[in-house]
Amino acid sequence: MSKVKIKTHSGAKKRFRVTGTGKVKFQHTNKRHRLISKGHKRIRTLRNDAYASDADLKNVKRLIPYK
Repeated sequence: MSKVKIKTHSGAKKRFRVTGTGKVKFQHTNKRHRLISKGHKRIRTLRNDAYASDADLKNVKRLIPYK
């Protein structure tokens, strides 16, 4: 019996990375355009990476099984 390969979700592989400890890392949204109307504090916090919550972790890891 052969093991079935799972296709990686092409949108997810561009947006998420799995760290060495197993956390899922991603960039914040809303940092591309119309930045003049957003506060400086908001723009500064959007620069940093974010980590997926425990509720979303299982679903995201299912989309990127080999990363």
